[in-house]
Amino acid sequence: MSFELFDPEQEFTIEYGNLPHWYQPGIIYFVTFRTADSVPAALMDDWQRRRSDWLRSRGVAKDANLEMLPENIRRQYHRIFSLEFLDYLDRGYGECVLKRAELAKIVMDSLLFFDGRRYDVSDAVVMPNHVHILLCLKGAAEVQSQCRSWKHFTAVEINKALGRSGEFWQTESFDHAVRTPAAFAGLRRYIAENPIKAGLRKGEYLLYQYDAK
Repeated sequence: MSFELFDPEQEFTIEYGNLPHWYQPGIIYFVTFRTADSVPAALMDDWQRRRSDWLRSRGVAKDANLEMLPENIRRQYHRIFSLEFLDYLDRGYGECVLKRAELAKIVMDSLLFFDGRRYDVSDAVVMPNHVHILLCLKGAAEVQSQCRSWKHFTAVEINKALGRSGEFWQTESFDHAVRTPAAFAGLRRYIAENPIKAGLRKGEYLLYQYDAK
């Protein structure tokens, strides 16, 4: 298993939704996706507005390629907005049905189903209302396409288990191309410590960590 870092000197593509997504074959991504009720709409709208205003005040378009910005601006952005977004998720809004072990297992099993074939998973955690995964995609696979596949399958299975239908996951996912070994190590640590930070007890989350041994 090998994990390659994002290289801004190499070719990459960008897809736009509410947030821009950068793709470069064979690199490491930190991916977060969340249940549809995980963050109140008013809170998310305020976050989007403040994010746009902050970028605009620095002469940066809201759909700009943040990976190409000066390091000091990129660091400020992640310190303010990425960490704030992650904090929202850890507050435990919504039903938090993924606290149920049998539902969390549906998600974790899906994440690991193609491990070693379509992608290599370093670390993953299924939290009560969101998921984090650190992985390296193989070949021409794109991270948002893979996220849509995970979410479609798991939404069907979870809704079936709950005896209902309708939207389960928030449509858009958050992904971050990992640039440095230090960032990779920090994200591995973040995933491992996330349940503790959120005050969860054993059995209220599922954690996977790759062991090179």
